Amino acid sequence: MTWTVLKFGGTSIGSPENLTRVCALVMAEEQPAVVVSALGSTTDRLAEALDRAERRDRQGAFAQLDQVLETAMQCAQSDDLTGSLTARVDEIRQLLVGVALLGEASDATRDSVLAYGEMLAVEVVTARLIAAGGSAQPIDSRRWCRTDARFGQAHVDEVASYAALRETLIPLGNAVPVIMGFVGSTSDGRTTTLGRGGSDYTAALVANALSAKELQIWSDVAGVMTADPAIVSDARTLERMTYGEALELATFGARVLHPRTLVPLLASRIPMVVRNTFDPADPGTTVDQHGSDDETRATSVTSVTDLALLDLRLRDRHHSPEFGERVHRALQTVTEQVWLVTHSAHGQALSLVVPQAQAHAVKDELERVFATELSREALESIRVRTPVALLTLVAEAMGRTPNVAGRMFAALGQIGVNVHTIGQSATARSISCVVDHADLVTAVRTVHAAFHLTHTPLSIVLLGTGVVGSQLLTQISDQRHALRTSLRIDPQLVGVATSAKLAFDAEGLHADTWSQQAETAFGPHGPVTSDVLDQLARLPVPILVDCTAAAGMEALYREAFARGIHVVAANKKPLTIAGEEAAALRDAARRAHRSYQHETTVGAALPVLSTLDTLIQTGDVVNRIVGSLSGTLGYLCDELSKGVPVDQAVADARERGFTEPRPQEDLGGVDAARKALILARRLGLDLEMDQVEIEPLVDATLLDIPEVEAFLEALKDARQGLADRVSAARGRGEVLRYLAVIDPAATPVLKVGVTTVGQGHPAFALSSSQSMVAFYTERYATHPLVVSGAGAGGAVTASGVLADIIRIGVGLRGG
Repeated sequence: MTWTVLKFGGTSIGSPENLTRVCALVMAEEQPAVVVSALGSTTDRLAEALDRAERRDRQGAFAQLDQVLETAMQCAQSDDLTGSLTARVDEIRQLLVGVALLGEASDATRDSVLAYGEMLAVEVVTARLIAAGGSAQPIDSRRWCRTDARFGQAHVDEVASYAALRETLIPLGNAVPVIMGFVGSTSDGRTTTLGRGGSDYTAALVANALSAKELQIWSDVAGVMTADPAIVSDARTLERMTYGEALELATFGARVLHPRTLVPLLASRIPMVVRNTFDPADPGTTVDQHGSDDETRATSVTSVTDLALLDLRLRDRHHSPEFGERVHRALQTVTEQVWLVTHSAHGQALSLVVPQAQAHAVKDELERVFATELSREALESIRVRTPVALLTLVAEAMGRTPNVAGRMFAALGQIGVNVHTIGQSATARSISCVVDHADLVTAVRTVHAAFHLTHTPLSIVLLGTGVVGSQLLTQISDQRHALRTSLRIDPQLVGVATSAKLAFDAEGLHADTWSQQAETAFGPHGPVTSDVLDQLARLPVPILVDCTAAAGMEALYREAFARGIHVVAANKKPLTIAGEEAAALRDAARRAHRSYQHETTVGAALPVLSTLDTLIQTGDVVNRIVGSLSGTLGYLCDELSKGVPVDQAVADARERGFTEPRPQEDLGGVDAARKALILARRLGLDLEMDQVEIEPLVDATLLDIPEVEAFLEALKDARQGLADRVSAARGRGEVLRYLAVIDPAATPVLKVGVTTVGQGHPAFALSSSQSMVAFYTERYATHPLVVSGAGAGGAVTASGVLADIIRIGVGLRGG
C-alpha cells in the first residue's frame, strides 16, 4: 500500500461537526497521513494576542487565549484533554507575559506563539480520530521539519527533513500520523513557521517524502475556480490543471494555492486534489502533469490588488545597458515583492509593480540611486500610479494558441479599461496587465466572459412587459438553449419592471413566473432605482433593455452607462429629444465604452440603421431616403387600397396588436416622424422634431378625441374622403402609401405623410404591415438599395431587440 496525504484547513476542523466529517474522510483511506492547520480562527486570535501583549494589554491578550482554549475544548469533545490543552495555553500565556514586559515580540517569539495553534490542533484531531475508533499518533513537526532561521518565512532543508520524517514515522505501525502543518525548527531547536500557505507546503513535503499516491487539500472551497467567485458570480470549479498552470495562478495571487506547495510535487509528479470538506462528493480540482484536454479554453483569471505602478524613463540611451541592473539592485534593499517588471526594447524605459504600501519607499530608494541622472535630467521624474491592480490570464495552451493577447486586450478595450503595462511569462502560460483599481472588477468579469470560461453570461433587466416586452420574454426563454449551444452566450433575465412594479433576482428570474416575485417600488425612474442599477452593474455583462414608450428615459440611460451597463432600446423617444441632448446621450455611451443598441427604433427587426452605417462607412453619399416606416400605417394604407373603411381597418389593426393602445398616436404620424428623425440624424442631419413636416392619415381634429371607442366611431366621418382618394389613385394605377422622405436638398428636408405611388416605386408592392426603406445614393442612383420586410408586430420587434442583445454578447466574446 502507498500513502495518501490529507491536509485539512482551519475551517475544516474548526467545529465538532466538521471534525466528525474529517474523521470519516481519514478513516475511509487505506493508509492516510494527516496534516492539519490551526483550529478555525486560532491563528488570528494568537496574532491578536501578540499584538495586544506588545501594547502591554495583558487582559486583552489573555482574553484571546481564553477564546483559543474554548475553541479547542469544544472541538475535542473530551474532558480527558482538558489538562493537556490548558497546559498548552498556559505556556502561551507565559510567553505573552514576557512580551508584555518588553513591549515587543521578536520574530522568533512570534513564531513560537503562532506554532501553538497547530500544536493544539494536532492533539484535538488525534483524540477525535481515536474516539471514532481509529488509531492515531500526534507528530510534532519540529522533530523532522528542518529549516533555516528566517522566522516567519523559514526555508526548509528538504533532504534532511525527508530523512527525519521517515525515521519519525517508522515506529507508528498502523497508527495514522497527525502532523503539524506550518511549523518547523532550526538545527539548534528554535521554533519556526513557514509563512502563508505553510500548512499546504508541509503537506506537500510529507507527500514527497512518503512517495504518496496523492495529496488531498481539504478546505471550505470546491477547488480552484476560473475566477474569484466574489467578483465573478458564475465562476466555476476547474476539473483539471497542470502543475505549471497551478504555479502561475499561485504566483499571481490565487489564494487557494501557494507556489511553495507545488514545488515539491513537480519533481515527484504526485497529483494534488483540492476538495471541499463540506461537499466530499464533489471531485474538486486535480493538479497533475496532464491537466485539461481542452486547449481552446483559458484556465483562470486571477488578480492582485493594493499595488502601485512606477515608471522610469531614461532620456540618454548611453546608460541603458546598466539601467535595469541598477534598478533591480535598488529594489532588493527595500522590497521582496515585485509583481511585474517590464522593459522597453532598448532598455530605456522600465515599469515595475510593487505593493502599494511600499511604493514611497521604493521611489525614495530609486531617487537616491539615480540622484545624479535626475539632477542632470537624464532620467525623467519617477512617476507613481496608485492604486492599481494586476490582472492575469492563465492557460497551458497560451503559447500554442494564436490571438490570445489580442482577444484579451480587445475585450478590455471594448469596455474602456485602460491598460498601463503588460507582461507575458517566459513559459507563455500567462499574460498579465496592470489596470486601475477602480476598473478591476469590470476587467476580470470581461476577460472571464471573453475566454469562454463559461458561456458568456448576459444579465438582463427588462423595462416594459407590453406587446414587445412580453414577446421578448418568450423569445429569450425559447432561444436560451440554442444561444448557449450555437453562440456560447447565455441571456439570463435578472429583472423585469413595469411602470410600478419590479422583480429582481441576481440568480435569475423565470420568464413565466417573474410577476410572482414583483413588488411595488418607486424611484426617480419608476421602480428602477439607483440601487437596482448598482446590483445590475455587479453582474456579468449587464444590459438594460427598454421596451417601453416612456418619455424621459434618457436620464436612466445615462445612469446606466455611468455604471458600466449596456442599453438596448426599442424606445424611440430618447433619440428624438433635442439634438444636443441626443448627441450627449450617445457620447455618454461612447465615453463609458458601453453599447447603445437601438436598431428596432426605426425598422423593427429590419437592418435599416446598420445598412445606412455601412453605406456611410464605405464612402457612399446618400442623396435621398424614402421609407414606409410605420408598419401600422402601412397596414392601414394597404387595407384602404383594398376598399376597407378606415374605422374598420383601424379596429382590425388594433386587434392584431399593430397599433399602440391608443391608435390615435399611430394615425397622427408622430411615431413615423420619430423614426424618420432618428434615420436623418444617423445620416448626419441637424434636425429637430419641430422641423419635420407631418401630415396625419386622418383629420387632426379626430386625433384629439381621448377615448378609443369614441375615436373609432368618429373615424366613420373620414370614410368617404379616404375612399375618394383611393379611388382616384386606382384610376391612375397607383396605391395609397404613408411615406417619409429625407432629402437634404429639399425644403422641408424631412416630411412624412400620405401619398400615392405607381408600379415603379419601391413602396408599390408592399402589403399588410410591411415596411420599406429605399436608399438613393451615388452608387445606387438609378435603382435604390431597398430594405424591406415585416415592420410591425410584437414578435417581429422583439426579435430585433433580441438581435441587439445578442450583438452585445457576441461582440464582447470576440466572436
